[in-house]
Amino acid sequence: MTVTLVDYLAQLIANPTLIITTLLTLSVILVNGWTDAPNAIATCVSTRSMTPRAAIIMAAFFNFLGVLFMTMFNATVAQTIYKMVDFGGDPYNALVALCAALFAIVLWATAAWWFGIPTSESHALIAGISGAAIALQGGIAGINPNEWIKVLYGLVLSTVMGFGLGALVVKTIELIFKRFDRRKTFTFFRNAQIVGSAGMAFMHGAQDGQKFMGVFMLSAFLAQGQASVTEFIIPIWLIFLCSAVMALGTSIGGYRIIKAVGMDMVKLSTYQGFSADLAAVISLFTASVFGLPVSTTHTKTTAIMGVGAAKRLSSVNWGVVGEMVLAWILTFPGCGLIGFLMALLFMKIF
Repeated sequence: MTVTLVDYLAQLIANPTLIITTLLTLSVILVNGWTDAPNAIATCVSTRSMTPRAAIIMAAFFNFLGVLFMTMFNATVAQTIYKMVDFGGDPYNALVALCAALFAIVLWATAAWWFGIPTSESHALIAGISGAAIALQGGIAGINPNEWIKVLYGLVLSTVMGFGLGALVVKTIELIFKRFDRRKTFTFFRNAQIVGSAGMAFMHGAQDGQKFMGVFMLSAFLAQGQASVTEFIIPIWLIFLCSAVMALGTSIGGYRIIKAVGMDMVKLSTYQGFSADLAAVISLFTASVFGLPVSTTHTKTTAIMGVGAAKRLSSVNWGVVGEMVLAWILTFPGCGLIGFLMALLFMKIF
């Protein structure tokens, strides 16, 4: 099942709640591009391979391509997000609860950006809609454990694989280029760093774009009074819309987060920055193929930690790492609770 652009526009005219939900969904996508995408280019900027402005423009372009092409070939991440929670029952209340969840995510993400903390919008999205679904269904029945377990798989994969590959890739590169004059390899790794950051931006769009399209499709079906749709096809107009909005958000930039991830946590040289990007790209691609919704922020930062720790543990600023880990830990209960409370409030008011 799918939704044509004409049908969706007709639903917007007839359903004011859908208008609000659509605007909030687009806002979350915009904030995601604004706050999450800087992680993709953090190492590229910190190693001075690119200027912040050029890197942001590049990230915006490759975010667009990532959402567009990956969704066309493999949309399993969107299907996982869609099936993770139960918004069945009264479609109107379900749409109001979803609207509340999106509002909670925007609040959480904006606060994180303000304090320069690279939290995961993916985790915020999952937590927010889970909290709202629990409020809607009056209990844990709002969660589909068979799909939600994939979040935990993704969490383990992004941590272990990101950190492990970061250490492995940088050690391999050091071994291969051991006999080379570092000054002569600088240009090569600077260009490789740009390619790696482009790949990270592409995979950010591929992963995160699908998550929000899953939410978009859920709101569209609820507006039609269909709360039990289990299979769907993402329409091309929605792919282009989400790609464009995420690219716009990326173009706004997020220098505070670039500084926290690429400069404050670990001091990287160009070959180390490339190693972190390559490790993160491989991890994100693997997760996407298996339909695991992972955090691009989590994956990139653990890859950077792995690269730094491969040299020596003291190379990593564990104080900054501690702040990030605390933010990640708080995201699930914090954003989930806000989503839960907002859903209860919205359902009473509307």
